[in-house]
Amino acid sequence: MLPTILFFNINGSGMGHMNRCLAYARQLQGRARPFFFSLASAIGIIEEMGFEAEYFVSHYWSASSTFAWNSELAIRFRMVLDQVRPTAVVFDGTWPFQGFMTATQSYGAPALVWSNRGLMKSSVGTVPVDENAFDLVIQPGELGASMQESVLPSGNRKLLVPPVCLLGNDELLSREAARAALGLAPDGRYALFSLGPGNLKDVSGIGHGLIRDFEAAGYQVAWACAPISVKDVDLPAGVKPLSLYPLARYLHAFDVFVGAAGYNACCEVVQAGIPTLLVPNVELADDQMRRAQMVAATIPAVVSTCETAAQRQEAVSALLAKVSAAGHQPPVITMNGAALAADAILELARQRSGR
Repeated sequence: MLPTILFFNINGSGMGHMNRCLAYARQLQGRARPFFFSLASAIGIIEEMGFEAEYFVSHYWSASSTFAWNSELAIRFRMVLDQVRPTAVVFDGTWPFQGFMTATQSYGAPALVWSNRGLMKSSVGTVPVDENAFDLVIQPGELGASMQESVLPSGNRKLLVPPVCLLGNDELLSREAARAALGLAPDGRYALFSLGPGNLKDVSGIGHGLIRDFEAAGYQVAWACAPISVKDVDLPAGVKPLSLYPLARYLHAFDVFVGAAGYNACCEVVQAGIPTLLVPNVELADDQMRRAQMVAATIPAVVSTCETAAQRQEAVSALLAKVSAAGHQPPVITMNGAALAADAILELARQRSGR
């Protein structure tokens, strides 16, 4: 019988937590039974990718107090543990909730894994949850990271893995195939916008300004509608809305990409080698500005907050100059973090089950 791995992904400002869990789960297919407990509302995507899933409303959208929400979570997640009976539980998020910890401690049996992305700002406080409470800690690495292993004071393992991508390079559609799939003209010039769901920051003003600048330069704009967005952005006439997941599969259809500097987007634009304008969200806990600068040192990319019209015009001009420059070759960067993390999770599960 295959071991059951239960993935608990939180609902962040984007889809990074769910995306990483899906990346691990895809690597485990055929070797384990992945099951999801998701705080992200895009649970339909998890099921469309062939995985079982349960949804629980995020504390961001709940009317309950923090204490009440964690109490509800502890009961509900304990019920799922009793139902699914996992060999290992993988939590992906920056702060393991008290309700999660209470449920797993009372259940007692599964091995615990914490997938915890780094690159946090120095101003962010320390999370009051000890890594030593987990049997395995996985840190999805930024660009250039390589596999590194250390030992926690508890004697348990901590792994830094290369960047985690949902798709392999061979799963990205060619330019021709991607344009055909999206109904785009073979000879058109297209810019793909993916500025985030706008749940924590209104992106419409920046987006509308950049749309005008790219349209003035002769580009047709497509806007990626985030599955977890609670409010649709009002798009100007002529902008093509797209509901796609994963975006990485279709990136080669576009001449340029415009997006926030979240973990997913930065890994995927480097994987695709697409010229990119990154608009870091400086309000978040992770250091998106620093991550964006890593991307700009790797592929033709421009980094700007694009808050003013002058900043937007300057950023668009700088990006189009990079597009015009010849000779860029996609970088060779190790991005097999999902496979390495999945192997470590499976090894732990097998140790726990005695197989």
